[in-house]
Amino acid sequence: MDIDWVRNYCKKMPHATETVQWGDDLVFKIGGKMFAVVVLVPAKVWLSFKCSPEEFAELTERPGIIPAPYSARYYWIALETQDALASPELERFLRGSYDMVFAKLPRKTQSALSRAKLKSKDTRLPRRKAH
Repeated sequence: MDIDWVRNYCKKMPHATETVQWGDDLVFKIGGKMFAVVVLVPAKVWLSFKCSPEEFAELTERPGIIPAPYSARYYWIALETQDALASPELERFLRGSYDMVFAKLPRKTQSALSRAKLKSKDTRLPRRKAH
C-alpha cells in the first residue's frame, strides 16, 4: 500500500474531497471535515485517520501504530509504516473513519450530501407529459 492506493480508495467514497494542507499533507474530507490524512514527504508517520475509542485502544497496542500527533484526543491513530495494517483492515478502518465523520456532520449537511448522491444516481431523463 502506498499514497496512491490510499488516494484511490478514499476518492471512491461518496462526496469525498481531497486537498493539500499544512504544506505536505494530503487531506481527505467529507462535508468539509477530515477523515484521513496522508503525509506526502518522509516523516515519522505516513497515514492518520479517526477510529472508535475501542479501536483506538486496540490499534495503539500494535507495533507501527501510535496515537496521532495533535489529534489523539479525538481518537485518531497514525501508522508509522505502510505495512502496519493489511489492505482489507485498512479499507475497513478508512471506511469507518469516513462513516464516523459523516455521522457527526450537521443534519443539514448530511441531507444535502444525501440528496446530491441520489441526484447523481438518477440519470434517467424525465418523462414527457402525455397530451
